[in-house]
Amino acid sequence: MKIEMKGINKAFGSNQVLKDAGFVLEDGEVHALMGENGAGKSTLMKILTGVYTRDAGTVIVDGKEVIYKSPQEAEKAGIVFIYQELNVLFDLTVEENLFMGKEITKGFGICDKKAMRKKAQEAMDKMGVKIPINAVMSDLSVGQQQMVEICKALMVDAKVLIMDEPTAALTQSETEGLFKLIKSLRKKGVSIVYISHRMEEIFELCDRITILRDGTYVGTEKIKDINMDDIVRMMIGREIGERFPARDAKIGKEMLRVEGLTKGKTFKDVNFSVKAGEVLGVSGLMGAGRTEIMHAIFGNLPFESGKIFIEGKEVTIKNAREAINAGIGFITEDRKTEGLLLEKSISENIALANLGKFSDKSVVKKSKVDELVKKGIDEFHIKCFGPDHECNNLSGGNQQKVVFAKWVYTEPKILILDEPTRGVDIGAKKEIYSVINDLAAKGVAIILVSSELPEVLGMSDRIMVVHEGKITGIIDAKDADQEKVMTLATGGTL
Repeated sequence: MKIEMKGINKAFGSNQVLKDAGFVLEDGEVHALMGENGAGKSTLMKILTGVYTRDAGTVIVDGKEVIYKSPQEAEKAGIVFIYQELNVLFDLTVEENLFMGKEITKGFGICDKKAMRKKAQEAMDKMGVKIPINAVMSDLSVGQQQMVEICKALMVDAKVLIMDEPTAALTQSETEGLFKLIKSLRKKGVSIVYISHRMEEIFELCDRITILRDGTYVGTEKIKDINMDDIVRMMIGREIGERFPARDAKIGKEMLRVEGLTKGKTFKDVNFSVKAGEVLGVSGLMGAGRTEIMHAIFGNLPFESGKIFIEGKEVTIKNAREAINAGIGFITEDRKTEGLLLEKSISENIALANLGKFSDKSVVKKSKVDELVKKGIDEFHIKCFGPDHECNNLSGGNQQKVVFAKWVYTEPKILILDEPTRGVDIGAKKEIYSVINDLAAKGVAIILVSSELPEVLGMSDRIMVVHEGKITGIIDAKDADQEKVMTLATGGTL
């Protein structure tokens, strides 16, 4: 299927999101669509698939101009959009999610459970996904939920697949499985639009790349004719310099110490510490227990035994409020469900975590709220209409910046960052890395949990590796490389 989009304009109120944007997809190619957060990538694809109506421009599919009025209409034509943010019903099983609205029925409209179970298992096997189809979605990891979403899209006889940050929550093995599937689909003539901020994936997987900047078409190039610096220059209109800003760590006293932290099979006998001004990277395969350890420290997950010390004093933390009062901040991996109130404004989200700064005898001073929120928008370069912009209408990267602003302004002594740059463009990543370095320079102890090995290696002073709930090693970053970290992450020894 060939798709050509020309002269696409789209505005939301006074905000012009797309201006003369364009995109051409050829038969059987994997085509990268890149740009900074807020550049208009997802909006352009939502116009193609009927989520939004365009203000101007044309969409031509196989030589005919089309206007899809809904995603269902686009899907019937063979165009399927796998969204970055999960669209699952958490209380239902994997099988029920796969067939939602597409149930196989027999006589009198009764669901054919046997046929559905067989087809669901075939779809999972084809993806190489080992998830029980009767598992409840809420019991799965974010990466497993993402794989179910991909399986759901592939159960449709798609001619075009649009993938928005498909590997953001996947393990290395899951990512490799997805890449094999994409390559086999390409051989069968399926076209794929691949939206990602992970440069390594673009060069491994894609045939061509189209870049948008500020809602405008910048250009299309063959991957073999372009390098990373070229892409960055096209995306942001300038050189970005070193990928990871230089660190000049002045490490001080111990801020956090964990001793013997244990919870059943989830994690066992976890021991580590982090000092003022230090960035402790935490690596390991998805499902190793990294996130669960952090939730236990923050009071979100009860543990069976172990001790937590802050500045040398043992503390008991039973909930998030007690963690915040003890000086711990936590930017979670899932900003949509845990990091933000999406239907609320930027102002309300930042204010909720910082009410103590704004209230006087239980009365919130709006002038103080406005002052801090405007400072946050400027300091974190949040692209928005203003403080009252609803977070649901921000791009993923700008949502993440709001989460950062919210927690940074609580002035934590210890800040836990769980996948802080997931779904964030290379320019915004560098801004976040600079914020991390600035906080460390001010004496904040940072714990950086990340599935991106280059990020862990480039930003950490020490790296702690987790395998099946146990710490397999803690190594100085200057002595670390990808091979050593992966050896520890897979249960090996150095």
